[in-house]
Amino acid sequence: MKGREALQAAAGHGQAETAEVIGLTHEGDGIVRGGKTVFVAGALPGETVSFQRTRRHRQHDEGRLLEVLRAAPERVRPRCAHFGICGGCALQHLAPEAQRALKEQELRDNLERVARAECRNWLPPLCGPVWGYRRRARLGAKYVAKKGKVVVGFRERLAPYVTDVGHCDVLAPQVGALIQPLSDLLGALDIRQYVPQIEVAVADNATALVLRVLRAPSEQDRAKLRDFAARHSIRFHLQSGGPDSIEALTAGEPADPSLSYALSDFDLTLDFAPTDFVQVNGAVNGAMVRRAVELLHPTPESRVLDLYCGLGNFTLALARSAGSVVGVEGEAGLVERARHNARRNGISNVEFHVGNLSSAAQLRAGWLNGRYTHVLLDPPRVGAAPEMLSAIAALAPERVLYVACHPGSLARDLGILVHEHGFTLESAGVADMFPHTAHVESMALLRRP
Repeated sequence: MKGREALQAAAGHGQAETAEVIGLTHEGDGIVRGGKTVFVAGALPGETVSFQRTRRHRQHDEGRLLEVLRAAPERVRPRCAHFGICGGCALQHLAPEAQRALKEQELRDNLERVARAECRNWLPPLCGPVWGYRRRARLGAKYVAKKGKVVVGFRERLAPYVTDVGHCDVLAPQVGALIQPLSDLLGALDIRQYVPQIEVAVADNATALVLRVLRAPSEQDRAKLRDFAARHSIRFHLQSGGPDSIEALTAGEPADPSLSYALSDFDLTLDFAPTDFVQVNGAVNGAMVRRAVELLHPTPESRVLDLYCGLGNFTLALARSAGSVVGVEGEAGLVERARHNARRNGISNVEFHVGNLSSAAQLRAGWLNGRYTHVLLDPPRVGAAPEMLSAIAALAPERVLYVACHPGSLARDLGILVHEHGFTLESAGVADMFPHTAHVESMALLRRP
């Protein structure tokens, strides 16, 4: 079948068709049914569109939007001239409030169809800035000889190329305005062909850019990088291999001078390294932490277990009101950072452990043998392992808060906790962590009946 699909994909464009769009895919493409389903980029629910089938698959086809014959009232003019080509955004043509409504509907649909659980209370969406919000990003860089330049930007949506843009409005402004200057800088380096990626980390106290380098820069290159960093008030780091290979641009400087962000509601400042995981949208992250503490409502008698705790983003805020908090994370470097953040903020009622939470062996770990009144889990996109859900249920906590970056995984796991372990789905809601994308971040609170 793979060979047949390849032949179909190469068969060329189909005839123009007209149909109504009934929904959106997880990537933000319009869904057209009636015969074989077609995913049409740029089409919105409720619209009548003309399209061509461009690529055929076993279960669905891909289509190219030719014309919007009847537009949805929520359609807006995209702000970026590169929208539709650049893979950084998928929904700039949809008003922000309508984006949030669609994300909430996707969560509702998943809870109804997959979890088969009724939510007692729907929480209002958590919102923040819709432009200039991205403090973390991974940009591509590519020397294009025909253009005589290094192209810097997000990857194209439908092709393995870097989008040629001069600036980006979803990146934090101090980085979004640097796209063209970075292109000029990299194009002037001797290693212009050997810098394929730039990792962005914008903190409250500094901006760091990690250059992936496949060849060591010359001293002349380093001098150009130092001059650029000084003029634009940024920090450069070089990465020649894996995460352990990251080094400061200037010899003798620490490889990961602390970046930091504040959770002002809890009088917290958290340090992180340039490649550490932190939530992309700082304002929405702060709102999520506030909501997590409100929903779990810990007291001095509470003992909280925070699974997939990272560098202590939720853990330390919960520790401000809980009796004690235990955080568990699989990446040792993040656990080290979490311990540092606890010391920095003078918090002594927390402890952190390294634990592979996808491994059944961790269910015998010492940290899981205690009594916990509250559990928070914030797993990766694939969700939590069934054994971990069983272990959480065995703790018999009063409240469980599930923070999710994929509504399907969330709904599957909530279904297990509700139908197999007797929890009640008390409340749920979305957080618009990634405006102009189809990404859905959500939170759900479960309680014992």
